[in-house]
Amino acid sequence: MEDDHVPHWKRVLCFIPEENLEGNSILDFGCNQGGFLRLLYELRPYKEGIGTDLARKSVEIANQRKGELPLEFYATGQPEQFQHRFDFAFSLAVLYLIPNLDEHASKIKSSLKAGGVYYATFADYTSNPSLPKIRERINSNAVIPMQNHSLDTISQAFIQEGFQVSVRRMLPTGFVDLSHGKKWYNQVEDQLQFAYEQSYLFRFVAPKAGSDRT
Repeated sequence: MEDDHVPHWKRVLCFIPEENLEGNSILDFGCNQGGFLRLLYELRPYKEGIGTDLARKSVEIANQRKGELPLEFYATGQPEQFQHRFDFAFSLAVLYLIPNLDEHASKIKSSLKAGGVYYATFADYTSNPSLPKIRERINSNAVIPMQNHSLDTISQAFIQEGFQVSVRRMLPTGFVDLSHGKKWYNQVEDQLQFAYEQSYLFRFVAPKAGSDRT
């Protein structure tokens, strides 16, 4: 199952400019079975990685698979317990499941060092004709139902916590693989709309020391 995600993870990393993560502490919020942190360490080694997820069984598997890597995985949705520990945080295909974005932004802020960076992917399916099918598929497999977030509600939640907020589209760099598209989309055009217009990567930079909100 994790192997299916590797191409997406590598694609995300193509849009992240920090190539050297040596000496850095990394958080993966919504880590599932830990595959992204293992891949990231292979491609861009770092000091330590911590993954959090609400799915206890997935966390158990993640800890079993970490081997000798500097990784720890916890069954929690409370990253703020790691007070100002991380240089970088990631959440990949997680934002659409978070009910309270204001609370999430505050928790991520508490977990990051001053000036730390949080990267989060988001698919804005609002105008995609296949949204009902996508929502049904997500809700049939997720403990938390799909939320109705937008680029505006996400950005505003982090702006009000003092983050510097930026975003970009993750445009395809090659051919779009249609092999598994029928699971999610009614037609190819809907999948291409997602790939070229609705796939985003947010970059949230936490306030630096001295500029934090009180």
